[in-house]
Amino acid sequence: MSYYEEAKALFPYTQKMRRDFHVHPEIGFQEVRTAGIVANELRDLGLEVTTGIAETGVVAIVEGNRPGPVVLLRFDMDALPIDEETQAEYASTTSGVMHACGHDGHTAVGLTVAKMLVDHKEDISGTIKLVFQPAEEGLGGAKRMVDEGVLENPRPDYSMAMHVWNEMPIGEIGIMAGPVMAGAEMFSITITGKGAHGAAPHLGYDPILAASQIISALQSIVSRNVNPLDTAVLSITAIHGGTAFNIIPPKVELKGTVRTFSDTVREKVHKRIREIVTGVANSLECEAEINVTEVSRPVVNNEKVTSLVIKMVEGVLPESTSIKGVQTMGSEDMAYMMTDIPGCFIFVGSKNEEQNLVFGHHHPKFDFDEQALVNGAALITASALELLNAS
Repeated sequence: MSYYEEAKALFPYTQKMRRDFHVHPEIGFQEVRTAGIVANELRDLGLEVTTGIAETGVVAIVEGNRPGPVVLLRFDMDALPIDEETQAEYASTTSGVMHACGHDGHTAVGLTVAKMLVDHKEDISGTIKLVFQPAEEGLGGAKRMVDEGVLENPRPDYSMAMHVWNEMPIGEIGIMAGPVMAGAEMFSITITGKGAHGAAPHLGYDPILAASQIISALQSIVSRNVNPLDTAVLSITAIHGGTAFNIIPPKVELKGTVRTFSDTVREKVHKRIREIVTGVANSLECEAEINVTEVSRPVVNNEKVTSLVIKMVEGVLPESTSIKGVQTMGSEDMAYMMTDIPGCFIFVGSKNEEQNLVFGHHHPKFDFDEQALVNGAALITASALELLNAS
């Protein structure tokens, strides 16, 4: 039986687990129920399981019958603070929380891959480390797992992860070598002036005026400072200041994000942010404070690992499956598990227009074609085993 047929035969299990996780979503570092189910399922397969890494993370080891390299497979578990509007029979029963990004599917795929690997234990030359990660959604779950030793004992030689992807139709696999997801930072800017009556602006230093000039000037960074052949995004996403129509406030706060694929571009953007914000604020007799927090590094696919996975797509999945290169300015903290470990991040097409499964990630109506789970489980299993055997 082929890997695809095996994954297809296990689909009732995969779907059952995915829908159970969807009904009971948990946000980052609160995935207690999810992690408990994951750990029990893995123990039932006879695997060595470690829990409590980065609070709710779970790691299981699949040892082969022969020595060889180590492959890490990452599956994220957390949901988002969003009210669900899908009206699906398996919709969230937790108010204000839903699986609006597909991590319920990733966790179910991880459990299915574990079953398939145990069935193929005689084919394993080496070790496969299954990592079920909490708090991918901007809360630093991957970095915390790395800081707490997930890349040690044993240290992986290769790494892989997948994401169901509603920007591609079912039957497409997004994969390419090089940077595929952007590094992300969030920043805050506090502009401090001097409050005054709205009828006497000359008696104050207006931080609202400074903020408006800063926002406009920041837009010049991507258009005028970044090489047009490179890529960056700078977005101001929040402005807070003022309480009344006739008062110039003493302070305005801005928030935003920067997305880049390379350290060179990132450093250029950050340098220009500081120069523009400080210069404009000072020119209008205000002061500015800038704080930048790293959310994730860029996800960069290793050429060797990616080439192998592409061969697996062509040999394992149905002939109707097609391969497409994908790059997105979205971020993924799997980057921290791939920084020093050659790896591949795979996008599994999950959109189905006929079933109206077309809404984007983080949308309250997000849902996906569950056939993507079969494709993902088959591809991850086959690629992991091939990586071990090809090394």
